[in-house]
Amino acid sequence: MRMNRHTGLALLFIGFGAMILASKTGLHIGHHVMSFLFPAALVGLGFVGMKNGRTFIGAALILIGGGVLLGKMSGVFAILIAVGLIWYGFSLLRGKSAC
Repeated sequence: MRMNRHTGLALLFIGFGAMILASKTGLHIGHHVMSFLFPAALVGLGFVGMKNGRTFIGAALILIGGGVLLGKMSGVFAILIAVGLIWYGFSLLRGKSAC
């Protein structure tokens, strides 16, 4: 098999398709990855749409996909905020500047 620029994308599509098929047949492989796939695909399609001159449709897809991704990433954002608050509290206790 000769590697060209589309080989990696084709393998990615085959992998995601296999994960979707496995999920639908009862084997929940990569469930967390799959929950991020659809919103990321919406954002990607939105960028393609904007690049091809369909700015309204592209912006709508980016906003919808981005909103869903932000909702799915809210746990990560909460952890980062908690770590930041703890770090800032310790820096206040030590009497040093936080930044």
